Amino acid sequence: MANTRTTPSGTPTNVTQKHTQGGIGESTLRPDGTLKVTGEFAYSSDMWHEDMLWGQTLRSTVAHAEIVSIDISEALAMPGVYSVLTYDDLPAEMKNYGLEIQDTPVLANGRVRHHGEPVALVAADHPETARRAAAKIKIEYRELPLVTDEASALAADAPLIHPGRDDHHSGHVPHPNIVHRQPIIRGDVEEARKRADVIVEGEYTFGMQDQAFLGPESGLAVPAEDGGVDLYVATQWLHSDLKQIAPVLGLPEEKVRMTLSGVGGAFGGREDISMQIHACLLALATNKPVKIVYNRFESFFGHVHRHPAKLWYEHGATKDGKITHMKCRIVLDGGAYASASPAVVGNASSLSVGPYVIDDVDIEAIALYTNNPPCGAMRGFGAVQACFAYEAQMDKLAAKLGMDPVEFRQLNAMEMGTIMPTGQVVDSPAPVAELLRRVKARPLPPERQWETAGEAADLRALPGGLSNTTHGEGVVRGVGYAVGIKNVGFSEGFDDYSTARVRLEVINGEPVAMVHTAMAEVGQGGVTVHAQIARTELGVTQVTIHPADTQVGSAGSTSASRQTYMTGGAVKNTCEAVREALLEMGRRKNGSYHPAWAQAELLLEAGKVVTDGGEVLADIADILEDEAIDLELEFRHRPTVAFDLVTGQGDGHVQYTFAAHRAVVEVDTELGLVKVVELATAQDVGKALNMLSVVGQIQGGTTQGLGVAVMEEIIVDPKTAKVRNPSFTDYLIPTILDTPTIPVDVLELADPNAPYGLRGLGEAPTLSSTPAVLAAIRAATGLELNKTPIRPEALTGTL
Repeated sequence: MANTRTTPSGTPTNVTQKHTQGGIGESTLRPDGTLKVTGEFAYSSDMWHEDMLWGQTLRSTVAHAEIVSIDISEALAMPGVYSVLTYDDLPAEMKNYGLEIQDTPVLANGRVRHHGEPVALVAADHPETARRAAAKIKIEYRELPLVTDEASALAADAPLIHPGRDDHHSGHVPHPNIVHRQPIIRGDVEEARKRADVIVEGEYTFGMQDQAFLGPESGLAVPAEDGGVDLYVATQWLHSDLKQIAPVLGLPEEKVRMTLSGVGGAFGGREDISMQIHACLLALATNKPVKIVYNRFESFFGHVHRHPAKLWYEHGATKDGKITHMKCRIVLDGGAYASASPAVVGNASSLSVGPYVIDDVDIEAIALYTNNPPCGAMRGFGAVQACFAYEAQMDKLAAKLGMDPVEFRQLNAMEMGTIMPTGQVVDSPAPVAELLRRVKARPLPPERQWETAGEAADLRALPGGLSNTTHGEGVVRGVGYAVGIKNVGFSEGFDDYSTARVRLEVINGEPVAMVHTAMAEVGQGGVTVHAQIARTELGVTQVTIHPADTQVGSAGSTSASRQTYMTGGAVKNTCEAVREALLEMGRRKNGSYHPAWAQAELLLEAGKVVTDGGEVLADIADILEDEAIDLELEFRHRPTVAFDLVTGQGDGHVQYTFAAHRAVVEVDTELGLVKVVELATAQDVGKALNMLSVVGQIQGGTTQGLGVAVMEEIIVDPKTAKVRNPSFTDYLIPTILDTPTIPVDVLELADPNAPYGLRGLGEAPTLSSTPAVLAAIRAATGLELNKTPIRPEALTGTL
């Protein structure tokens, strides 16, 4: 999958001039890469402890019900069972947890609110014994009316998912089944509407997507002699887990020690608690190590999903192609518990206009409590759903005006200096028009690639692939474009910071740096980049990455495209402080012998202290001798503020990032089959710290966007609110045979406010890839297609 790299002439890159092999800008390999591809890497599910028990969770079989009774006697009587716990056995007064709102019970308390909610826990000496014991627990339910959509959630007589909230709603949140509401009002939409020569409307439906990480939830809790617990777990945010776990266990945080174990993917699905508290409770109850590993079926119930959404949009434009106004309403289904829904609403509303200049807007976004599965963080975090809708609107406007869809977007594209609907000024490069130009200018792949003279058709190049359903009859090509905007980092006044500890010492005669952070490495490549930063800033070759744990300050979540920016920034800052301490040490030891120590600008390169003119002053090892420099510092981005709850105004985001896609598809219009031939993309990354990693992240995000466009959706039965397809047999994700060629064009336009000028990049390609594929399918079929994913029956008229 080819890629190109472009740094426009004269663009500042804000990159240190020091060069050390394996440093910033080089495509160094992942230290864990070989182990992962050979199957030798130890994931959390591989952990083992002598005398270990196995934990099992019993989950509700109904979506909304009172728990009349629970009988655990048969389970407790089974040989090999050590403990059975229900809500009444929880040790502390705090029995709920949650990322932002503590509304999620550790175990159901007299009521279940969604299919698969945890009700009881079992610890046994064998996983099969634990499963059989859980099956012997008898629960009597009295089912309650279901809330499954906006109509049932907001009806005057709607059942309240969380009755205790009825005293907390106001004009801002007019119904207790609304988790959060964010309006954004700017300009005068009704006046602007009068200037419009054309107006288009659209209603859009976005399905529930699963993160579908390949490593299921797992962890090992080990009771400690001090009455605390050591937890080894796959997660995205160690310190957030810690703050939720300790109060429920009735322990101070220092007695809950957490260490990151091998993580088999995340994409937002590990930002919430899953088995962490359950394993700790069982370990403390039995005084034995307890391991919990979900199977794939349970994993679908054990983590949150992407919010399904209903979106209504109206846009107007003048006959010369200028957008006059935009109105939209976004309804996100948050499911039974809040999770990250308030922040997702903030993103969906503030980014709902897209990367376009629109001065007059009227926006409302809400998230609902329902009895559907809980939804929360997933790659793109609210901006994905909005991008799907506003990009369809751009194509509708262009078609109604008779304009080229790319030229129409370029005419209205934001740029540096644009004012967002929230009133925030975009104060770094925003190359939206250029990204679109690049994907459009790329040569199209050859048509009818399945045809080979004198040979049988190559089925892999046909819609339907190796299913051998067509040989090209009725196959039509379509090309579609889309571009998206995503924020980077935590927003709306959140105290977003990260911590890094760096130790520089001499080992076996060579200077070695150790980098210690609590960053969760979930596949994004932070362990690679942190070593590159340390090599660049300290001029050393040998860098050790300490295992992530809670014995160092928080690194925040591995989400929001923030880790390279935030924890990378913390590593950079701490390395700079270590460097200055080293140079001061050198001045004390050598300054009287060589005036350059006091007069020249000093750099660290290849294990030596050198002047900016290249003169070598000393070896780092000789300066340190048997001493070590060990520092821990925090890094914060510039402050943000919460959006006003009436107008939505405020500088809520720290950074914006942009990506564009061109999709080429071939559709068998008779059978409703789609082959995505190519998904070309262009993205501004500010500065590529590791180009190999950059391209991998862009291609991975693009593939996830492809998945939700044509195949991925958790199906929830509207009559029972039960999940119908909790398996990889029935929940489909793209395989290598479904993944098209993904050429990547990387721009590097530095953000002067960011470390090295970089931009967060992991989420942006997930936004525009989905609407680009939909646009291409529309171009091939002439159908409106306002729901994702697109299924064959939607293309053949049998829906």
